[in-house]
Amino acid sequence: MTTFAHVAQSKRNSLMTAMVSAAVFMFSPTAFAQDQGAFGAASEARAMLLKAVAAVRADKAKALDMFNKGEGGFLDRDLYPFCTNASDARFVALNNANAGQLLGKDIRTLKDSNGKTFGLAQFAAAQKPEGQLTEVKYLVPNSGVHTTPLPRASFTTRAGDLVCGVGYYPMTTHWTFENHSG
Repeated sequence: MTTFAHVAQSKRNSLMTAMVSAAVFMFSPTAFAQDQGAFGAASEARAMLLKAVAAVRADKAKALDMFNKGEGGFLDRDLYPFCTNASDARFVALNNANAGQLLGKDIRTLKDSNGKTFGLAQFAAAQKPEGQLTEVKYLVPNSGVHTTPLPRASFTTRAGDLVCGVGYYPMTTHWTFENHSG
C-alpha cells in the first residue's frame, strides 16, 4: 500500500508542477510577445504597402499576380496587399482566403460590423496625391472561435491607376473608431 500511495502522490506532484509551469508560461511577457508576433504590426503593414507600390510602378501585371498568389514577400502572417482600380473601385488583387469572392467587387460597398462604409474611405485615398497614405479603421468578422468582431486598420494609397492598401490588426485595447465615411 505504501508503494501505491507513494506513486499516486508522485503523479499528483508531477501534474501540479506541469500545471503551474503551463500557467507561468501562458502569462509570461515572453509568451505574450510571441503570440503578438502572429500578427503583423502597423509599421510592417506600412512597409509592405510601400513595397507593393514600388512593385506596381515597376511592373503592374506582375505585381498584381504576385499579390493574388501571395508571392514575392506579399503574404506575411495576416499582412497582404489589396488593390482596386482607381476608376471603378473594383478589386483586382486580394490575397485573403476569407474574402476571395471580393475580386471584381466594388470596394466602396464594403461595410463593417457597425455599418460603417469603410470601403468608401479606402477608395477616397485615390483622390489624394500619389504616395500619401490614408489610415482607415474598421471592424471585421472574427473567423476564429469567438464571434466578437475584431478591430482592423488599413494603410491605403494611390499607385498609378490603382488604389492599394495593406491591413493589420491593431494590438491595443483602447482603440477608437473614426468614421471617415459616414
